[in-house]
Amino acid sequence: MQIKQTVLRALLILFPCSVFSQSVSLPQGDKANIILERMEIKSRTDSFFNFSKTRPFTRLHTINAVSHYLQQNGNEKISAVDAHNVKSVMLNNLEYVPVADRMKYASKKSIWKNFYKTPANLYEVHTKDFDLVVNPVIQFVVAKEKDNDETLYLNSRGLSLRGKIANKIGFYTYLTDNQEKDPFYVRNWVNAREAVPGAGNYKTFKTTGYDYFDARGGISFNVTKYIDVAFAYDRNFIGNGYRSMMLGDQSNSNLFLKLNTRIWKINYQNLFMELHNTEKRTGDRLIGKKYAAIHHLDIALTKWLNMGLYEAVVFGRKDHFEFGYLNPIIFYRSIEFQNGSFDNSLAGLDLKANVAKKFQLYGQLVLDEFVLSEITKNRGYWANKWAIQAGVKYIDAFGISNLDLQLEHNRARPFTWSHNDSVANFTHYNQPLAHPLGANFSEYIGIARYQPAPKWLVVAKLIAYTQGRDSSSRSFGSNIFLPNQAPFRSGDYGYAIGSGWKTNVFYGSLLVSYELKENMFFEFNAVYRKQDTKTAPITSSNTSVVSFGFRWNMHRREVDY
Repeated sequence: MQIKQTVLRALLILFPCSVFSQSVSLPQGDKANIILERMEIKSRTDSFFNFSKTRPFTRLHTINAVSHYLQQNGNEKISAVDAHNVKSVMLNNLEYVPVADRMKYASKKSIWKNFYKTPANLYEVHTKDFDLVVNPVIQFVVAKEKDNDETLYLNSRGLSLRGKIANKIGFYTYLTDNQEKDPFYVRNWVNAREAVPGAGNYKTFKTTGYDYFDARGGISFNVTKYIDVAFAYDRNFIGNGYRSMMLGDQSNSNLFLKLNTRIWKINYQNLFMELHNTEKRTGDRLIGKKYAAIHHLDIALTKWLNMGLYEAVVFGRKDHFEFGYLNPIIFYRSIEFQNGSFDNSLAGLDLKANVAKKFQLYGQLVLDEFVLSEITKNRGYWANKWAIQAGVKYIDAFGISNLDLQLEHNRARPFTWSHNDSVANFTHYNQPLAHPLGANFSEYIGIARYQPAPKWLVVAKLIAYTQGRDSSSRSFGSNIFLPNQAPFRSGDYGYAIGSGWKTNVFYGSLLVSYELKENMFFEFNAVYRKQDTKTAPITSSNTSVVSFGFRWNMHRREVDY
């Protein structure tokens, strides 16, 4: 609490009056991400879209980006599907649409004069110095799993609220109460980690289910024309891929302070996060805290090619906060070294290139630790810890409008993101902060997304990975929650991707979604998953799950690993 108060006081002292405008961010899984991605690739050399690696995007940037694209490409005919998606962006971010244009998006008939004045929002107010948007949040899914007599389900109910005050302070909140009963492979994941994917603290519900809250919210403002500030409890993502080796958004939300500076050919983000330690669940008690600080510098080398530099440090202290890590520009490794090399520091590089208005090439490299002499000797030294990603996106594939394809490869060496204690690993609430598999894996992902008509969406996904998992008596580096030293790690050499209990997993899914009205979806989803352990103990399991769902103003909940 003292640290939070200190941060808030610092904000008030540093930024008392210099507020110009504000914008809260898009929610997780927002459908606007699809049209933004397509416009970025189609524009190719438009610098307005250059910085797309740090998400979520703000609502103001989303409106400006879409409007800018339409202005620059006014003579280019867009598909009926893209036109529908553009209209949807405007409807869902109406407070940032010019006042003169808002009447174009009014409902043909409101309900009781005050509700659904526009098709996207239950209740909204837009006056000179105040904007408010309120919506219900609902998701109900019922599913059946092979060889499982139970009925599986997800039942989520809640509320979302956002607004702005005097065009200076933006605010938002999102709250849902959730109960779910998951397939066996998800339950095994929960039992192994004592965590529900994407959730925080939870309770057992009806013996084999889970009950938890998902609460998010925050405030945002601009301190100058070029610097945005957000103080929130939510999630962030770094990268252009389906996964991220730097920071993913699949774990639970966390408290953070974010400063984003965009000027000239650079976008620079500072992210300071409060996280929870890796701990056993033992009833009601205070969970230990740790902290992470992340810098990401995105540089437009050309209008179509971007390079990013990344660094992060995770640390925990019983008696104080390490204020040196609040420095927004210094290299964290130098501070960590001055402190005695006690904390967990990472560095990385990412690239993104838009090619021929059809393709986007992207990749990431993260270095945790490495010893150059050991790399050349190729003896499988345990402390050579790194992760890489390479991917490509292909929009309007083979001349088919709104058929978008994506291929991605991710791999991580054993013990990457782990540390010599159970505190400073790159995790939060017993879940990885980067790739959801942890470490010691090689993964391939293929995604086909097709929107044949404005209200229809079909997504096919194939995921295959090999992971070397830990035995009952020895860590082979896949479980990043364990300390990477004795007695868990045995020996210094002989570690390669897949060493340990070699496990192969194949995951396939098919989603068919229909949007009945704005942000209200009816969905069918089929999943097939097969897992084989090739080394002792030799085991094999496969399952299939078929589900039907209703979703309103909420992202889809998936566990696809």
